[in-house]
Amino acid sequence: MKKMAGVLTVAVVALLTGCTPRIEVAAPKEPITINMNVKIEHEIHIKVDKDVETLLKSRSDLF
Repeated sequence: MKKMAGVLTVAVVALLTGCTPRIEVAAPKEPITINMNVKIEHEIHIKVDKDVETLLKSRSDLF
């Protein structure tokens, strides 16, 4: 009976070690492509005094 339990234990251990999961990490064969279509729009609002506004209108060569 002890011999049978020993054989059974060895068989169970052999079966459990044979069924261990295997994890494999491998790089893809083709490069990873990230397609980013981004549209950026912005508006800038500047509030100026009337004196500065007339100066900018009369001296358009400043900028």
